[in-house]
Amino acid sequence: MKKQWWKESVIYQIYPRSFMDSNGDGIGDIPGIISKLDYLKELGIDVIWLSPVYNSPNDDNGYDISDYREIMDDFGTMADWELLLKEMHERGLKLIMDLVVNHSSDEHNWFVESRKSKDNPYRDYYIWRPGKDGKEPNNWESVFSGSAWQYDESTEEYYLHLFSKKQPDLNWENPKLRQEVYDMMKFWLDKGIDGFRMDVINFISKVDGLPDAPNPEGKPYASGSKFFMNGPKIHDYLQEMNREVLSHYDAMTVGEMPGASVELAKLYTNEERNETNMIFQFEHVDLDSGPEGKWDLRPLKLTDLKKSFTKWQNGLEGEGWNSLYLNNHDQPRMVSRFGNDQEFRIESAKMLATFLHMLKGTPYIYQGEEIGMTNVRFNSIGEYQDIETLNMYNEKVNQNGEDPAKVMESIYVKGRDNARTPFQWDETDHGGFTTGTPWLKVNPNYKEINAKLAVGDEHSIYHYYRKLIQLRKEHPIIVHGSYEILLPEDENVYAYTRTYESKTLLVALNFSKENQIFEVPAELQGKKNEILITNYSRQDSLQTTIALKPYEAIVYQIHN
Repeated sequence: MKKQWWKESVIYQIYPRSFMDSNGDGIGDIPGIISKLDYLKELGIDVIWLSPVYNSPNDDNGYDISDYREIMDDFGTMADWELLLKEMHERGLKLIMDLVVNHSSDEHNWFVESRKSKDNPYRDYYIWRPGKDGKEPNNWESVFSGSAWQYDESTEEYYLHLFSKKQPDLNWENPKLRQEVYDMMKFWLDKGIDGFRMDVINFISKVDGLPDAPNPEGKPYASGSKFFMNGPKIHDYLQEMNREVLSHYDAMTVGEMPGASVELAKLYTNEERNETNMIFQFEHVDLDSGPEGKWDLRPLKLTDLKKSFTKWQNGLEGEGWNSLYLNNHDQPRMVSRFGNDQEFRIESAKMLATFLHMLKGTPYIYQGEEIGMTNVRFNSIGEYQDIETLNMYNEKVNQNGEDPAKVMESIYVKGRDNARTPFQWDETDHGGFTTGTPWLKVNPNYKEINAKLAVGDEHSIYHYYRKLIQLRKEHPIIVHGSYEILLPEDENVYAYTRTYESKTLLVALNFSKENQIFEVPAELQGKKNEILITNYSRQDSLQTTIALKPYEAIVYQIHN
């Protein structure tokens, strides 16, 4: 496989609304990001993925775009954005932007025109259908609960919205619409950005005829995901996008693709096929969800996590490329979910970082994970902001009469606002995020957990991340080595090797709060070795067994 800059990079995701507020209005903004670029450069990252900053009425925090070529007032101006790009490039940092083209906002000019009449030139930019037997065109359920169809009185038809009703789906069957998207992509690439993170990009092709989804339980709406995820023309569209746009730039792409299997990922990321460089798959973040979906909590088994990561590591070996993440703006905080955010917060945050950064693929850091930010428990539903959370609460509690305390427990564990509480910069009011009232409350633990403390403490999670990132730059084995799982059935220790040229890395991770004994495979014993990194202080060389402390991580480099 070819060596590429994006394989060797570490990517940092900024959720702009919550990163840094420069003007006291309680909303993070672009000048705020610029003021923190030196912090990020010091961390050692290579690429920033900036979540949407485009014009938007903000129904879904910027993922409902009303103008793809303008910056939202909340975040600043185009001049601010251009300065951000310039300041980043001067520091050797690359910028990837969100590409949100499965849907637009219902306030986008295309949709405003589209809903005026059935013969409007923009009508076919969206997916309109007449009702069926006095009801919706089919029984599909929106990802955000309720029907995926909205009736529009002016033309007496329904439009499809797989997300909020203010996010109508774009009609990718229409070549004119596709050309508009490609022109918009060129607009940003010509400004100098370095690539795109493509929002739910595998939803853009829907099955012909939009049939009803199977619904054995007879619910009012059913998941139509098999009819719009990885649809019949998805590869055609991605290859056309590459031909028309991406092939003309040195740009990276990562496609967000819920429901993508390893076999599909090989197609999406194979270098010969010219579709995407890597994808975000969701298998490992669905392992603690029950049959009813993400809000149906179940304990995570380490063996399930191993099985999932091993399948992806081995499945894409030599054929595609993995993206590596444990949290993002849609997922809970990783130390609260996969680690122990109480007595072993620091140890388990470092252990999880070691786990991820030593795998094969491109690691993504979500803002705040490098200082060990945690999930939040607000006092009432009134303090939450996320549309998905509020819709779910309304449906379960107000419509179905479920126990509010039980529903709140699910929100504490899985709600998207966990990731969106403002970044904790220091111990001053609101964690130094704003001098005003923050759009979403700051996690009350900001006095103990903040960047100022972390940067000032050489043993902090932040400095551990710096070391991990530095190791990636120094050791090609971390980027290119092949992966092999050890002890796949152990429920406490996750151990694996990476092998490249004449070296092997042994990665041993204790995912429990008890001491564990790990038996070193015979073929790795008795060879010259040294510790590359560990989250406890130890200097011993590799023996026949390793006694692992709670949440300990240790990486040995072994010379074959």
